[in-house]
Amino acid sequence: MIRSFQHRIQSRLHTLSQQAERNWIGRWLMDVCRIFWGLAKIMIPILLVVRMIELLGWINVLGNAISPIMIWVGLPGEMGLVWVTAIFSNLYTAMAIFYQLGGMEQLSVAQVSVLCSMMLISHGLPIEAAIAKAVGARLRFTLILRIGGAMLLGFLLHHYYDAFALLQTPINTSWAAENSDASWSSWLLLQGQTFVAAFVIIAALTLTIRVLNYLGIDKAIHFLLSPLLRLLGIGAKASNIIVVGLTLGLSFGGSILIREAKTGHIDNKDIFLTMAFLGLCHSLIEDTLLMLLLGADLFSILWVRLFFAIVIIVALARILPLLSSRKYAWLYQPPSTPPLSNKELV
Repeated sequence: MIRSFQHRIQSRLHTLSQQAERNWIGRWLMDVCRIFWGLAKIMIPILLVVRMIELLGWINVLGNAISPIMIWVGLPGEMGLVWVTAIFSNLYTAMAIFYQLGGMEQLSVAQVSVLCSMMLISHGLPIEAAIAKAVGARLRFTLILRIGGAMLLGFLLHHYYDAFALLQTPINTSWAAENSDASWSSWLLLQGQTFVAAFVIIAALTLTIRVLNYLGIDKAIHFLLSPLLRLLGIGAKASNIIVVGLTLGLSFGGSILIREAKTGHIDNKDIFLTMAFLGLCHSLIEDTLLMLLLGADLFSILWVRLFFAIVIIVALARILPLLSSRKYAWLYQPPSTPPLSNKELV
């Protein structure tokens, strides 16, 4: 009886899917559901693991352990807790920790700019590394790129500011942390709101891309981005994803990139370089505004970060052709691409 019931449910779902595929609205909604479900399958287990790490207090331990690195980039050792919180959680939580540690009373604009630049490159790593892995980027490569890139940029900025005595005035922040509820109910409510917002944003993004393609505006976007893409060694087909990632973040750009990686519409090299570029530089609007609230220098956290990402990816694009297939596989392994039906290709 149970098997018969399951068979009827599966048959009904298959029928509904076929009916939905018959019109463009149905195809769009099915596309949204596929992208959202692919993102949710990655985010849910990672969020639970990060929640356990927070409750066990391991973030505090890691923050204390990397305090020497903070001194290496010209920051007080306790700022390591802020950076580790950003790596394992998000920028909002890291900002609260920053405030609780009294960061705005003891740091200069240069120091805050260094810290914010490092957080912007390496924040939300558990989820974003899982998204990169789903696209095909090896976990070891993502960790080296994001954490190593954050440390390198922080080191360069620190010595630049120190050598020319720039931005040495105390910060002036207009942001203050609110009391946060650490209960499970509050956490579940927040994650539920996040998933609802993610579904709405994915729906809006996919609809916008379809409209742009229909109107031919995507060709203008490709044309405007073509100089940057040629410099990065990335094909024009990835331009829409780069725009999404730069404006809305890696999670949304990556979710669309996962679909493209599985469909084979974009070359594997372009997928790899696009994910690497967005790993170093994404969400230029929201994340930049958040760091400005902490008193960081706009030029450093926006333009220097963008320039740093371009230089790294240009160098990476020039190195890739020199690598053997074995060494390239150490960096990237294309995801399996099952053959698509005619309906999925529409």
